[in-house]
Amino acid sequence: MALFLISLGLYEKKDMSINALETAKKCSKLYIELYTNHYNSSVEELSKFTGKNIERIERKDLEENSKKIIDESRNKDIGILIPGDCLSATTHLALIKEAKDNKIKTKIIHGSSIFTAVAETGLFLYKFGKTASIPFDNKDVETPYDILKENKKMHTLFLLDIKDKKYMNAKEGLNYLLNIEKKRKENILNENTKLVICCALGSDNSTIKYGSIKKLIKIKFDNYPQSIIIPGELHFFEEEILNSFR
Repeated sequence: MALFLISLGLYEKKDMSINALETAKKCSKLYIELYTNHYNSSVEELSKFTGKNIERIERKDLEENSKKIIDESRNKDIGILIPGDCLSATTHLALIKEAKDNKIKTKIIHGSSIFTAVAETGLFLYKFGKTASIPFDNKDVETPYDILKENKKMHTLFLLDIKDKKYMNAKEGLNYLLNIEKKRKENILNENTKLVICCALGSDNSTIKYGSIKKLIKIKFDNYPQSIIIPGELHFFEEEILNSFR
């Protein structure tokens, strides 16, 4: 008997690994959380794909009421389906620790995620610094800007908020960063700063664009989720690939 954290992969059901699919099929009960990431396949589609009934759970079920799932794992195999890679969110690390503290066996099934998909831009993964998340409620939030400042010559990935099925777009994220720059006057970025906008990576309609804030902020990107990368110091090979996305 065990608790399985099963990664669904980057975008939709076809991104599940064989290991993830086989593990899901053998679990006695399956849950799915969809609050930490975008996922293009519905719960109904996944149920048909796995041949199992899947129950949707919310943040409170894993953060406040996790004891229910932990207790169920004592007597049967319980699986939690998670978009992207299951360890991308700290919520899931806390759940693993709680399970181990209760002597419950855990098994992690990894999958593709935004943290590896961004390599499609040509930027080297080992040159990324700390990732920043820009929330919708950001009036008094300056942490993402601080992370950009701390990363210095490293690349900075900005993940844009998802809330109640609403997705922040790149223009909103860029306006937020420009407003903080205007407020603090630290000369970290300006309208001529070069950056990358990524949309729906892993899908058939993925988009990658490279250029200045001044140019990219005028483009309306319709595919989600969207993210922003502000490159640090570029290797000539990174720059060559980035230029192909101008």
